Order: sequence, then structure tokens, then C-alpha cells
Amino acid sequence: MGEDEFTAVYTATYRPLLGYALRRCDTPEDAADVVAETFAIAWRRAADIPAGDQARLWLYGVAHRVLANHRRGARRDTIRVAALRDELAAGTAPRPAPGPDGPAVAEVFRALPDRDRELLALVAWEGLSNTEIATVLGCSRNAVSIRLHRARRRFARALRSAGVDAPPDVVRDRVAVRNPVSSRSDLT
Repeated sequence: MGEDEFTAVYTATYRPLLGYALRRCDTPEDAADVVAETFAIAWRRAADIPAGDQARLWLYGVAHRVLANHRRGARRDTIRVAALRDELAAGTAPRPAPGPDGPAVAEVFRALPDRDRELLALVAWEGLSNTEIATVLGCSRNAVSIRLHRARRRFARALRSAGVDAPPDVVRDRVAVRNPVSSRSDLT
């Protein structure tokens, strides 16, 4: 892939990748780091970037792995900071108060396992089909279908447990439109 082709891929995919990272990172700076690292990897591996729309999916896959590395690093840093804080305070420092509560659906979504959140977000936020998600995650379409079905069921159960009888129509409609094979009953 030449410089002009890479520039075209960058131009076409920068905004979607930035949105992907912003929805998954705690700060805009972290999102910018994820996108920058994704394109740095893409530049180094330009010969591996597939043609057409597959380039976007390939970049989502790279961003997914960069984000996972970023999260692992953040967890390690958090553990180190907490250990240092505990050591300095000799275990007597009070825990910070939780932040303001968000809407019930957002709270339930944040409480889901990372794997479930990622699958549901790829469908609802990125608008990807099961086949496209399989490309991003590097697994089979069948595996995505099974995992997505299970993630939806866990999300629905968690919503019911939180007193939310059904997800808002916008959530249900976005997921159902992208994956018409799935029944609406998966969401409730």
C-alpha cells in the first residue's frame, strides 16, 4: 500500500475510529492515544491492510487490541497507585466517594463484563454486522452470533434486575435493525 492509498484509508476511517475509542476510553486524551497507536501500527503494517471496506474492519481489529493493551496498562497503573497509596497511608485512607449516578441503562451496561460490552457496542454504536464483528475480533461469525446472543440475554437479565423492564426503544431498534436474524425477544 502506497502513501496515497494509506492517506485515503486514514481519511475514510479516522472519524469512525476516533468515535470507537472515545466511547471506550475514560478521557479524550486516552482515545487520542489509542487512535494514534492504531494508525502507527497500520503504517508499519501497511502491506497487511486489506482493500476496500475490509480496511476499516481491519483497523477496528487493531484498535480493539490497542485498547485492550491500554486497559491492561491502566489496570496495572491503578494497582500500583493503589498499592503506593495504601503503603503511604498505612491502609487508613478512605475510599473516594462514587461519582454521580448515570441513567439505569448506562449503569447496567457499565457493569457488564468487558466482552459483553464490546460485542453490544460494536453492534449498537459502530453499527457492525455479525460478519463484520467476526472480522474485527478475529473469530468466526458463528462464534459472534453465539456470544452476542448470550451478551444480549445477560444484558436483559441485568436490566430486569435493576428494575428496567425493557431496554429503551432506541437500543432495541438499533440492535434489531443491524441483526434482523436475531429476534426482538433476545433483548427483553
